[in-house]
Amino acid sequence: MSTVSFPLVSVIIAFLNEERFLPEAIESVLQQEYASWELLLVDDGSTDRSTQIAQEYATHFPGKVIYLEHAGHANKGLSASRNHGLAKARGQYIAILDADDVWLPGKLSHQMAIFQRHPEVTMIAEASDYWYNWENLHKENVIIPVGAPQDQAYSPPALLKHLYPLGTGAAPVPSGLILEKTAFRRLGGFEDSFRKEFGLYEDQAFLSKVYLRENVYVSSACNNRYRQRPESIVSSVHADGKYHAVRKFFLLWFQEYLQKENIQDKTVRSLMQKALFRYEFPRLYSLSNKVLSKIKSF
Repeated sequence: MSTVSFPLVSVIIAFLNEERFLPEAIESVLQQEYASWELLLVDDGSTDRSTQIAQEYATHFPGKVIYLEHAGHANKGLSASRNHGLAKARGQYIAILDADDVWLPGKLSHQMAIFQRHPEVTMIAEASDYWYNWENLHKENVIIPVGAPQDQAYSPPALLKHLYPLGTGAAPVPSGLILEKTAFRRLGGFEDSFRKEFGLYEDQAFLSKVYLRENVYVSSACNNRYRQRPESIVSSVHADGKYHAVRKFFLLWFQEYLQKENIQDKTVRSLMQKALFRYEFPRLYSLSNKVLSKIKSF
């Protein structure tokens, strides 16, 4: 197999105490039709059997599956763990797979074909199967496309205007992404400051940097399953009533990032002001919502 025609993809799975789901995620990489990949299993200080599971896979697939951990088996958070994998990655492309998600066999082959057709793009984002029936067969899965017109490339910063957290369209799921390593490193990787409950926005912080700087292809394909479970960070942050505190943390971080990078795009600035309005002027925001509600009811 030619490495020119089939460039190496470094798949990064960062995990913390995921013994229940990690084997299924790993197996979905082993079953990929696209064969030119390496799998980096980054242990974020696990205390359950997931450490042993990852090490066993690395032993059985030497050179193909690599086990990594922080010094002293430390817990440093998801962003730091993904960045640790990035630092060790040998591939031309980086694909992220969450430890509780899975890929369908054609995921990498489909996305690598898009890169060949669109050499101008540095990231591809695809739809995701919101996976409800993995545990309860009576629940229906829902395929949610990335919330912008499909099967086309976008120049920066167009996707900021389309997609959450500044736009209204659905954001891509990490397990549906693939990115050139040079772009990943150019952007500085994931933000280590988004830990604990703020980890809800660690993907959005990274993606916002991508939308500002890189050409992105939005694909209508769906080759990943995004496991829905009550103990996920999305569910727990909403259940604990911390969503708006986390969102405000992200918005203030992004405002500072725009200033640091001297981003002057008027539409991006306007979207930021609109998003921050409810947090900077909570009473005025509440009053304006009440007035709008009365107008609509009238």
